[in-house]
Amino acid sequence: MATDYDAPRRNEADELGEDSLEELKARRAEAQSSSVDVDETDFNENLELPGADLSNEELTVRVLPKQEDEFTCSRCFLVQHRSRLASTRGDQLFCRDCS
Repeated sequence: MATDYDAPRRNEADELGEDSLEELKARRAEAQSSSVDVDETDFNENLELPGADLSNEELTVRVLPKQEDEFTCSRCFLVQHRSRLASTRGDQLFCRDCS
């Protein structure tokens, strides 16, 4: 197939300007109609309802006490590493995010 390299190039913006309103609506409907089929039974099996009985569940995260190089921010109450200490006011310690 021969290509005329001297012909003006056309891009999608030029083509969209020439399309009729009905063609544009049809293209939009086609683009929006592509949906993923979801099996409702799979969705319902993974859904946890509020107030579900979790009495048989066990904590799988190991909780450590505050270390010597950590402090608790007096404003956000998060435990931060000592390198994140921004300011102190009396016995109150503030992290970089809160100061």
